Amino acid sequence: MRIAVLNKDRCQPRRCSHECEKYCPRVRTGDETIVFGEDNKPIISEELCVGCGICVNKCPFDAIMIIGLPEELSVPTHRYGTNGFALYGLPVPQSGRVSGMLGPNGIGKSTSVQILSGTLIPNFGENEGDWDTVLEHYSGTLFYDYFKKVADGSLKVSQKPQYVDLIPKAFQGKTRELLESTDERGVLDELVERLDLGHILDRTITELSGGELQRVAIAACAARDVDFYFFDEISPYLDIYQRINTSQLIQDLAKDKAVLVVEHDLAILDMLSDVVHIAYGMPAGYGVVTHPKSVRVAINQYLKGYLPEENVRVRPDAIKFEVHPPRTGPNVATLVKYDKFSKSYSKGFSLRTDGGSLKKGEVIGIVGPNGIGKSTFVKILAGEIVPDEGELDIDVNISYKPQYIKVDTPLQVKYFLRSISSKVDTSYYEAEIAKPLQLEKLYDRQLNDLSGGELQRVAIAACLTRDADMYILDEPSAHLDVEQRSLATKTIKRFAENNGKTAMVVDHDIYMIDMLSERLIVFEGEPAVYGEAHLPTSMQAGMNHFLSNLDITFRRDEDTSRPRVNKKGSHLDREQKSKGEYYYYNVEE
Repeated sequence: MRIAVLNKDRCQPRRCSHECEKYCPRVRTGDETIVFGEDNKPIISEELCVGCGICVNKCPFDAIMIIGLPEELSVPTHRYGTNGFALYGLPVPQSGRVSGMLGPNGIGKSTSVQILSGTLIPNFGENEGDWDTVLEHYSGTLFYDYFKKVADGSLKVSQKPQYVDLIPKAFQGKTRELLESTDERGVLDELVERLDLGHILDRTITELSGGELQRVAIAACAARDVDFYFFDEISPYLDIYQRINTSQLIQDLAKDKAVLVVEHDLAILDMLSDVVHIAYGMPAGYGVVTHPKSVRVAINQYLKGYLPEENVRVRPDAIKFEVHPPRTGPNVATLVKYDKFSKSYSKGFSLRTDGGSLKKGEVIGIVGPNGIGKSTFVKILAGEIVPDEGELDIDVNISYKPQYIKVDTPLQVKYFLRSISSKVDTSYYEAEIAKPLQLEKLYDRQLNDLSGGELQRVAIAACLTRDADMYILDEPSAHLDVEQRSLATKTIKRFAENNGKTAMVVDHDIYMIDMLSERLIVFEGEPAVYGEAHLPTSMQAGMNHFLSNLDITFRRDEDTSRPRVNKKGSHLDREQKSKGEYYYYNVEE
């Protein structure tokens, strides 16, 4: 069983010599394995294709995929036309629990939600779908009653979109007006309090930051009176405090409703979900949704890259968490030392920092709530902002990736990256930056046409490509899926170690900070009022300090060594708090 998938956005028949048809061995023998449609783009016959892969290799735009599938996947749940993306399986929404979905971008998670919400009728590989065929197909299964309600129009769905920065384009009024229009359950006051939205109710949507837009979108979704809630990525732009509050809100919502959450922050997914569906396959080619698994089993299997029940390897290498001691000793050279400094703004916010030092070849993590001065701190180090008190004698070149990436220039990715630096070692760049960040397929795209995750990877590459002594990356995990976060983490860490460069990473993903950092800078204070940056400290001391502020404890999973949030009030949670071990290594050291 094989399927042929054509990426019509990449396919450019006017700029090629129709190599796919010219070199196909079946076409040469007289078969119509590849023909060209009315749009002058190829149509590949999956019945006649022998799977030789010649067209895949010869296509100059990398637009063709020939994918071998197991026989049990012979009938897709939905397919987007001839040679289009195919989805197999669906998550099962069940009242009274939170179902999580875990998988890479472009694997069919949004398609699954469109089907479950009734906006897309599954066609089982045919040209068009109809509800009679759907009900007949799912007769005798859990999906029959669900889709019967969808077909009758009696099932209501509320959905939080993935890209909240598009909300201002759809709504121009004030925050209060948007939330009041969605408050079907009469819980607006409670949601405003739980999500800390009171101070922005009278501001227009266009004035809100990314984190504020995210919380408004979550509140708008949760305020509706529906049967099925879907939250597509709740963590972008939110700090760890806000992520935990949102997780508790969603868990309360699921007491008598069905909730489905797509999330790439594994710590939050672990804490939030009752069961998890893994989505695997080939992005933009096909996707398979597994049956529900327990949360721990699902995340561990996904990290290992092997699903034993399905007997499928979804990744060649496992994502590993290492318990690493901090690098110390006389051989670790210091790049820069900085004294105490402070910065105040007319709006009332002030930042004060302790002095510290940064070592060559190390990665320092920076953690703390939003609005506490983390971005101000790194901008002062980068020379973009001058402090009010304290002199910074930092005579080093700094490359800075900002938190919010804005692109207005319609420039091709490859030309943009080439313009960054003339001193790039091409072979090193391709092997250590471009390949792990999966940039090859983006080179011919325009910057202003990239998705949030694609733009993030390009921004990380641009930051690391510049010739500098210190590299500062502000929230590099935003919009990246689990695998992309792992690859970005390895890229940043390996770059710092191999080149003796210092990297500082501001992020709210505990897993990414855990894998990346050798030391930690913890921020405390009151958001939007004042912030205090402590001196760099060891991961153990820094995480203990940070997690004690959150009042949560972490343990190490015995199987994968990944951090896991302890259930509040559990025996292990109480034991670790009594010992002051909030960041506890539950592995042999």
